[in-house]
Amino acid sequence: MPGDNAPEMSVSELSLALKRMVEGEFGHVRLRGEISGWKRAASGHAYLCLKDADAVIDGVIWRGAASALAFSPQDGIEVIATGKLTIYPGRSKYQIVIERMELAGEGALMALFEKLKAKLAGEGLFDPARKKRLPYMPRTIGVVTSPTGAVIRDILHRLADRFPSHVLVWPVKVQGEGAAAEVAAAVQGFNALPADGPVPRPDLIIVARGGGSIEDLWAFNEEVTVRAVANSEIPVISAVGHETDTSLCDFAADLRAPTPTAAAEIAVPVLADVRHTVATLAHRTERCVRRYHERAGERLVALVRVLPRRDTLLGPQRQKMDDLAGRLDRALERRVTLARAQLDRDAGALRPAILEQLVATARHRFEGASRLLDSVNPDNLLQRGYVRVSAKVSGKVVSNVAEAHAAGAITLQFRDGPVDARVERPGGKSYAGSSAPEQPSLL
Repeated sequence: MPGDNAPEMSVSELSLALKRMVEGEFGHVRLRGEISGWKRAASGHAYLCLKDADAVIDGVIWRGAASALAFSPQDGIEVIATGKLTIYPGRSKYQIVIERMELAGEGALMALFEKLKAKLAGEGLFDPARKKRLPYMPRTIGVVTSPTGAVIRDILHRLADRFPSHVLVWPVKVQGEGAAAEVAAAVQGFNALPADGPVPRPDLIIVARGGGSIEDLWAFNEEVTVRAVANSEIPVISAVGHETDTSLCDFAADLRAPTPTAAAEIAVPVLADVRHTVATLAHRTERCVRRYHERAGERLVALVRVLPRRDTLLGPQRQKMDDLAGRLDRALERRVTLARAQLDRDAGALRPAILEQLVATARHRFEGASRLLDSVNPDNLLQRGYVRVSAKVSGKVVSNVAEAHAAGAITLQFRDGPVDARVERPGGKSYAGSSAPEQPSLL
């Protein structure tokens, strides 16, 4: 057969030849198509298909390029992918290794915007009930924006004009790769500050950026940014773009400001207005106090008019006091007269004969008591030959044998004086410290 003398090729050789031909012929290409079958592997690489109405091509984005994408790819989004066309020999399929990918025009961006808006609204992130009330006079304001743009200067200038405040700036990128993650981290970082830490925790957060195209503002439409704003415990004002620009952060924030300058005006009151209000309230308070005092004085005067006069109130009491004083004088005089009459009666009854009889009766009673006292006086018994025995040491009267044994040394009180004695056993031995005999011997 014709061609039988052609050299044989292995499948691998053919695949490599095709790979070299495709890569050499096409090199880098830019493809426009709709994402389908988007999938991110555990390794960080991403796999997808790009399709249009008539054809489909597989695509792969290695981990480094996938992490650098400025948006979150989703199925149905039209994109422009730039990369290198190659063949994957393991499946004999050609594919594009995507190095860069962007959304294809504002129409695709708006479609993605509406799709993400519907998803987050369905989760309740834009619910008005979640909105927090802004503090009237925040002590510290946190600003999330670029530190080098005109936005921060406008905010600081407007705050200085209206109400000088303590401002903390968290510098972030507001456009391009990694901007969304930085804005989300800044909002979360402000919320993570301790209330009593060295860096004061803001009472209010302003997320701000100047105007631009939808691509420029896309970092504020990313899901990570919107969730950080919606979940902030600190009230957030979104001031992204100009008045006609709208971002998903505007729906998630507690209040949307048309411009960054307007956000500064919303954040604080006008100091002059506050001072005027305080002065007005102070004046009203003073007027209220003065009016209250005047009303109290008027009521006092009215009460004084209806109250009875002092003489009217005290007249009866004074008259009663005078009456009682007169009655007291008469009662005292009568009491003295009665006492004097009683004294006269008693004095008349005290005649000399009666007094002599009373004295004689008292003397007779006294002499009887004296005789009775002499009859019971123990010393009188000594005159009749009796002796009183007492312990020599304690002086206690000894009235029986046992007490004499215990005393050892005794005193005998005779009619004409005392005599000391010692209680001994028969034979001259003392009884001290030994059993006592039935009868003591006195020496």
